[in-house]
Amino acid sequence: MNVETVMQELELLGKERTKKIYVSNGAHEPLFGVATGEMKPIAKKIKLNQTLAEELYNTGNYDAMYFAGVIADPKAMTEADFDRWIDAAYFYMLSDYVVAVTLAETDIAEQVADKWILSGEELKMSAGWSCYCWLLGNRRDSEFDESKLAALLERVKNTIHDAPERTKYAMNNFIYTVGVSYLPLHDKAIETAKAVGPVEVERNKSLIASERIQKEVEKGRIGFKRKYVRC
Repeated sequence: MNVETVMQELELLGKERTKKIYVSNGAHEPLFGVATGEMKPIAKKIKLNQTLAEELYNTGNYDAMYFAGVIADPKAMTEADFDRWIDAAYFYMLSDYVVAVTLAETDIAEQVADKWILSGEELKMSAGWSCYCWLLGNRRDSEFDESKLAALLERVKNTIHDAPERTKYAMNNFIYTVGVSYLPLHDKAIETAKAVGPVEVERNKSLIASERIQKEVEKGRIGFKRKYVRC
């Protein structure tokens, strides 16, 4: 399949209702409104194809950009490629659920995420923290530097309330993910969540990581790991 045929197939799968939901979350034209689950049959035919992924991502069409992440070959991507992708990711569903997810399947994930966290740019920071969430939810605890993750928890505690909107969501999710998926720092994550308290975001909403962690404790899900990062 080439970029034209994929775009045609995606357009046929588009639904106005789905499109409205994406737009309400920050997507803008061009887009078709394709539910992510509807993309799986096309992805099965293509498998991984980095060249096609690049062409689709470059269209600027939200559905095509999302699908690019599904068929991308993370091991074929360089740091410069990820920087290019994050620069084009114009809202959080691209930064956190396409770019960060794809990055989490590489050997350079932490070094790129660390750079983005320090960038001062909302969606880069959000993608950096989100990448750590995807990593922690998939890789063995032994693959991480405990002192580094502890320092990142401290960074969250000291800076989350002054962070940009989407970065707050990702940082809050980082506390939660450490608390649930990284056993060595479970207790520290709970302490951090309590010290941070409610995190105020738009529409008078509060993010409370401690309550989310407690719910997982009650369900016996501490230590949870995903088999795959990308579905």
